[in-house]
Amino acid sequence: MDSSALSYSLEFVAGSGHTLNVEQKTALQTSLLILKKNYKFNRVLFWGKILGLKEDYFIAQGRGEDEMQDKKNLYSFNCMDWFLLPPVTDSMMEEVSTAAKGRFIGDPSHVYELDRRGEADEEDVLTKVNEESRLAVTVHQIDEEASVIPRGAFVRSPHGLVQINRSFGGLSHSEAGKLDNYLHFSEPKRLKTKSILEMGDLNPAIDFLDELSDDIPKGSWSLQFECASNVCVLRSLLWLGLTSYHVPMTPQHGYIYIGHGIKNLDLPFML
Repeated sequence: MDSSALSYSLEFVAGSGHTLNVEQKTALQTSLLILKKNYKFNRVLFWGKILGLKEDYFIAQGRGEDEMQDKKNLYSFNCMDWFLLPPVTDSMMEEVSTAAKGRFIGDPSHVYELDRRGEADEEDVLTKVNEESRLAVTVHQIDEEASVIPRGAFVRSPHGLVQINRSFGGLSHSEAGKLDNYLHFSEPKRLKTKSILEMGDLNPAIDFLDELSDDIPKGSWSLQFECASNVCVLRSLLWLGLTSYHVPMTPQHGYIYIGHGIKNLDLPFML
């Protein structure tokens, strides 16, 4: 959610228990403004918080000219001092998925180890990964699989540049209640599998992302109206703690993650 309207936006997701105390809100409003200036970001979002056993990680996301490609993630323990997370690579993701298990500790230098015993003449393989890398991968995965925007909130130029749609006035109340009017704010994976007939009804300027209604398994999102039916709230059942909101007939929307940073792999058996 945009740092410029943090206090206002947090009220929309308070029904999920996603709150910050007064000290944290005040610190964030000041430090994120400084962060935007120092890193020359176009805007800064408060991404959320990953809960650790010793300390919690507060996550901020800075965005440049291209909202999808020019992104940098940072973390903090006190909402004042921010540290840049390393860029995520395929090898890093593989190491994290292999070695990092259980809850986050809250120590970026903590090392997860997995010793895989080789068979026959194969050598033993020791996989090591620190928690900072795990944090970077987790934030990246949640963004890829659960970041949500309402249809039309962003527009893509003919040159491929993705930016905020300044003319977006919000979904109508009836449109806001339909899952297919919400999109993943990440590189599309299922859009290319649509038939020519289905693609004919799409506007390439705003329909360049995957719809939430195409997600597998079906039922991985909870959609409901809250605050006297004035706010549409979406909750991910795959990444428990991810909450997105949209106020119909206004451009106000955003999402926040507050949780343990562990994917709910049991979801297909729970539906």
